[in-house]
Amino acid sequence: MEQTKPTCLEVCVDSFASAMAAVRGGADRLELCSCLLVGGLTPDVALLEQIRRESDIPIRCLMRPRFGDFLYAPEEIQLMELQIPRLASAGATGFVIGCLTSEGRLDRQSMERLVRAAGGRNLTLHRAFDVSRDAEEAMADAARLGIDTILTSGQAADCWSGRACLGQLLEAGAPLEIMAGGGVGAEVIRKLRALYPLRTFHMSGKVTLPSAMGFRREGVPMGLPGLDEFSIWQTSEDHVRAAAHALQEEISC
Repeated sequence: MEQTKPTCLEVCVDSFASAMAAVRGGADRLELCSCLLVGGLTPDVALLEQIRRESDIPIRCLMRPRFGDFLYAPEEIQLMELQIPRLASAGATGFVIGCLTSEGRLDRQSMERLVRAAGGRNLTLHRAFDVSRDAEEAMADAARLGIDTILTSGQAADCWSGRACLGQLLEAGAPLEIMAGGGVGAEVIRKLRALYPLRTFHMSGKVTLPSAMGFRREGVPMGLPGLDEFSIWQTSEDHVRAAAHALQEEISC
């Protein structure tokens, strides 16, 4: 189990360079994924091992087998069940999970399988929560499953827009840690903590870096239409450091 701290800044990363920038910037924990451009997918074990050779920071691995919704086929649940122990053996301290039914409720049966596979490690319910039918019901189900953290933007496009819902979750005496995510930076942390006693935040702190490619064949896309093949998304050490400092400031709420 991870050590409990008064506050926690979790940084979502999908590369070794981003992970090291987050560590240098003062992150308390990483959420490790791949392909952050599509919201994140399950990371490769080798990437986790690479990071572990350089840092002992707590790392929760995202379990998401594909882009798209959170209604998973039996084979996709089985895949995540197989991946979790391998990532745990490579140094994952926790996992980030979420499955929904077609009606928009937590798929408790599928999630129970993932919870068992995690073997008592820390668990976050990811933003499947934000597209669920009923926030209070989903929170209660998550608590019964043994999840300790909910990552949420307050069921809105970003956590500042969803601040009223965040406040309601906190006022309801949530038995889990409410981790605000979606559009988080130093200024949003200050604004939200002036309203509510939030202790835990999730950010990517990403910036766009130009490719070092000299020769560029334009007009041959390799992925989603509209994406710039010659731009690299990477976590900014400075953005993380600014957010970490904001989280340590005295709160007025």
